[in-house]
Amino acid sequence: MLKIIGITSGLLSAGASIPYIIDILKRKTKPEKASWFIWTVLGTIAFFSQMAKGATNSLWMNGLDTIAVITIFILSIRYGTGGLVKRDIVALIFAVFGLIVWYFTKEAAFALYIVLAIDLAGSVLTVVKSHEDPGSETLISWILFGLAGLLSAISVGEFNFILLIYPIYICLANWSVVVAMLLGKRKQILYKDGRYENLPE
Repeated sequence: MLKIIGITSGLLSAGASIPYIIDILKRKTKPEKASWFIWTVLGTIAFFSQMAKGATNSLWMNGLDTIAVITIFILSIRYGTGGLVKRDIVALIFAVFGLIVWYFTKEAAFALYIVLAIDLAGSVLTVVKSHEDPGSETLISWILFGLAGLLSAISVGEFNFILLIYPIYICLANWSVVVAMLLGKRKQILYKDGRYENLPE
């Protein structure tokens, strides 16, 4: 049963990228370049770190998700936004520093903590962008990405902090983007022509 949940989380994560990729090609969604670059590198590290710690069923989400992330990053080079603004540069410098620390530690558990910290830097960039420009992201994809993380956590089947922390983080990080988008859309409704309007009944 746990294996089925794990596989489902992986397929859901990969499937969630389909509407996202379609929207990119339609020029509706504009992925944050720095975020997806960070996630491409870190997804790979997280996969092997989790594998080294004995993860099995929960690896489905991470593995298939990493393939999808790489695809989106490649598309972001042409169709994305950001990359050279100050907050992107700061996040990338932090990511590089974290990777250097990870390289010299060679400890899977510590590497995972570094991955989460750096991943958070990438997530913040997309959360901020999603709030400022909610129309530049695909809401359903972020909802499904978060659900995949939740199912991946369930597939662990036991209380193991090391194995649970990554999928739970993935769930919370993705749903943070959802919240940012909804708040951004609400702000756009409230703020019109330089003044606040009442929301429709």
